[in-house]
Amino acid sequence: MNILLCNGSPRKHGNTDILLSRIEAGIQQAGYQAERIDLAALDIHPCTGCGHCETEGWCIIQDDMTLLYDKIDQANRIVIGSPIYFYGVTAQTKAFIDRCQALWCRKYLLGVVKPDRDNRLGYLVSVAATAGGKIFDGTRLTIRYAFDAMEYTFGGELVVQGIDLKGAVTERTDTMEEALQLGLTICRTAGTTT
Repeated sequence: MNILLCNGSPRKHGNTDILLSRIEAGIQQAGYQAERIDLAALDIHPCTGCGHCETEGWCIIQDDMTLLYDKIDQANRIVIGSPIYFYGVTAQTKAFIDRCQALWCRKYLLGVVKPDRDNRLGYLVSVAATAGGKIFDGTRLTIRYAFDAMEYTFGGELVVQGIDLKGAVTERTDTMEEALQLGLTICRTAGTTT
């Protein structure tokens, strides 16, 4: 089982990071390991819309995203975590997602489809400071379409409102337990579908 945890928060040891660590603890408790990717620490250039991937199926930009394409292809589970910035994902997360245009082109324009795509699940983790009723709507749509391009089925989410100060999520024992359980769930679904 190959599990990726992608942290899109630029704030080290912030609430998103803490939740992903708790999910990782659940994964480890279930006997699996996950690879942690901190998107803010990588050199991922924005998509330039050059169109190269539309005919070739791969991105012409050579940066840290080049290595992530293989990791995305080889994983069975992926968790993307991002705090909410102006009702959307962070710039680091969005650059990562936008560069998955190459995967979208490969799938939809060139017809290259992974044979085991039905056994791949993606999960969203997100934290927002405000309590707006639609605060996660944009992020949910973005993540769902990203997972589709990556050939993952949306498996679930952990979204938390009213968390702003660094580390404040640790005071919510129910949320911390929910994160641990999500890690266990990821592994239970792994045992039944792969």
